[in-house]
Formats: sequence, C-alpha cells, structure tokens
Amino acid sequence: MLQNLRLRLGMIGATMLLALREIRRHLLRSFLTTLGIIIGVAAVITMVTLGQGLTADVQEQVSGLGSDVFIVFPQQADPNVAPPPFDEADIRAVENQIAGIENTAGSVSTNVTAFHNGQDWSTSLEGADGEFFAAQSIDVIEGREFNAEEEARGESVCIVGPKVVEEIFVADRVIGEDMRVGNVSCQVVGVIDERSNSVGGGDANDVIFMPLKTVQRRFIGNADNVQFFVVKYDPAYASSVIQQQLIDLLRERRVIQDGEDNDFNIVDTAEINDTVNTVTGTMTAVVTMIAAISLLVGGIGIMNIMLVSVTERTREIGIRLAIGALAREVRLQFLMEAVVLCCFGGLIGILLALGLSIVLAGVADLPFIFDPAVNILSFVFSAIMGIVFGYYPAHRASKLDPIDALRHE
Repeated sequence: MLQNLRLRLGMIGATMLLALREIRRHLLRSFLTTLGIIIGVAAVITMVTLGQGLTADVQEQVSGLGSDVFIVFPQQADPNVAPPPFDEADIRAVENQIAGIENTAGSVSTNVTAFHNGQDWSTSLEGADGEFFAAQSIDVIEGREFNAEEEARGESVCIVGPKVVEEIFVADRVIGEDMRVGNVSCQVVGVIDERSNSVGGGDANDVIFMPLKTVQRRFIGNADNVQFFVVKYDPAYASSVIQQQLIDLLRERRVIQDGEDNDFNIVDTAEINDTVNTVTGTMTAVVTMIAAISLLVGGIGIMNIMLVSVTERTREIGIRLAIGALAREVRLQFLMEAVVLCCFGGLIGILLALGLSIVLAGVADLPFIFDPAVNILSFVFSAIMGIVFGYYPAHRASKLDPIDALRHE
C-alpha cells in the first residue's frame, strides 16, 4: 500500500512538472488565459474588503451615539404648533417607571465662540452630566468628569473635545487652564477621547461640555427644559418592548389623545446599526456577484484554451498513448495544467486585490480590513474553477485514439 502511494505521488509530481513546463513554453498565452481569473478574483476580494471597511466605518460612526441607546427629540406634529420641550420630570419618570433602563440624561446645546490663549474658535456647547457621558459612551482621557457638586450648583467648569484642544490650546497645557465660552469664564477639568459621531450629526470632537444646569441658566435662559434626552437600556431587555413603553409613557405625560400623532421622535441606535449592516451586506453581496461573473468568463476562457491546446498537441498525445501512457495519466496532465493556470491566476488576483484594496480604502477614507477567509476561499474557488472547466478538455484528450492521433498533422 505504501509502495502504491509513493507511485501515485511520483506520478502526480511528474505530471505537475510536465504541466509547468508546458505553461512556461507558452508564457504569454498562459498569462492571457488566466487574465479572466485574475480580474475575477481581484474584483471579488476588493469588493468584499471595501464592503467590510464601509460597514466598519458606519458602525463606528453609529457607535459614537452610544450602544443600546434611545435618543428622544421633540418633533412637530402640528405645523402651526411648536412641540413642548422635555423637562427633568420627564426624564426621571422614564428612569423610574420603565424596567430595563440603565441611564437617562437630558442635554441642551448651542453654538458659542471659545476664547483662549489669544485665539478664538466657533464650536458647539453641550450641557451634560455623568449619566450623559455614560449613556453616550464618552470617555474622558485627561482630567476628570464633573463631580456631583459642580453639576448640582451649575458651576463654570468645562470638558473640551480634541478639536478644540487642537485649535486654541497648547499641547500638554490644557487641564486647569481658564478659558472663556461666550461671556462665561470656565476652568478646563477634562478632555474627551476622540469620537466618530454625535447626536446632532456634527463633528463630535469639536465640542465643549459644561454642567447641564450651567448651560441652561447662563446660555439657554431656562433652568428646566432640555432639548433632547438619551436613554440607555439593558441589552438583555427587548428594545421594542422598552420603546413601546417609552412611547406610552411620553404620550401620557404630554397629554396626547388617541389618534393624534406623537410630538416627539425616538431614534434607536441598535435599529440604525441593524439597518446599516443589512444595507451594506446586501450592497456587498450584489457587487460581489457581479464581479464573480468575470470568474465564470475566466473559467470559460480556460476551457477554450485547453481545447485548443489538446488540438495542437494531438500528435504528442498519440505518441504518449502509443508507448504505454494510460488514459488517466493523459487526463491528469491536462487537468493539472488547467488547475495550475487557475491557481496562478488566483494568487496573482489576491496580490492585485491587496494592493487595490489598500489604495481604494485610502482614497475613500475607509479602514482596510484584511479577511484571510475571503482570500483563502477565493484561491480555493479558483482551483475548483480549474477542475470544473479543465475536466472536459482533459477527458477529451484521454479519449483520443492513438492511431488517429499519430496521423494528425
């Protein structure tokens, strides 16, 4: 049995050498033959890689809104009547009366001009507290968050975003510095980590945070109303159930009668994430299927060239059969040539896709995500293409009659 295995391996090795020799004899034709496979593999891998990068980029932006979070805005139901704002009592009612709520926090925002170090910068000011930072997954990487006393008394302290630091501060001289926000002086107590998105959709890094009461009293002029609030819920609870309870509670508190439209809107970040995954996944699948057509065309090209090769080498095949070569050995040789051609095409396609993906990801400002599974599957699929489209020419070569083949000119 071991002897038979050695003989088989030796035959496969010899057949591989013959296939490589034949491919080298017609190098240009071999390259042109594999061009369809190269383009198909490169297109499929590039499309999948860019699709994964796009998905990751959008997910990162959505994650900037916080995970498992509802964002509740007033919404105009009647075009002639402005929707009433929310207040602290609404927020506390949501926190206390709905199971599964982890954090609730209101916020107000306005545009301001910040002054420091002889420079000014137009930015966004948001009122926030510790629960708002927790619900929005905002991390303070330098300094600290507001303490309970600062939040309760509405003191003039602030936490700045990286963009503000870049524009009007000197590096490593931020914490403890005094700055002026509008007409209010405040002390910088913290710097937030870089974020990908914000509730308002602007640059999440171009922001200044102050205690909610400070912004309400000194910038908005109303110590009770909030422009929106965020609700972070336990992912163990069904978001649809919590959302419906939230709708029912707010309709009751805002005295909305049956049949009347809501004068508020609820955005579910988990729902946005699911929608993004579905849309980008579908887009990637469709584009990949279109790109895969070139693989099919490449496979047909392989079969066509192999049939031509069988015709050109009919006399050679006749000589091999006449001196004792078995039909299966002839079939294996031609099948091996087709597989080797497709494998070379797949390998070149993978390398081409790697370069294209890096370049296009950089141009589109998307993260480059290398997926070994996609590359391995593409290579295996190209080898399978060689077997599928190379079998018929190989079978045809093995069935030639030695006498008729020797007579072929």
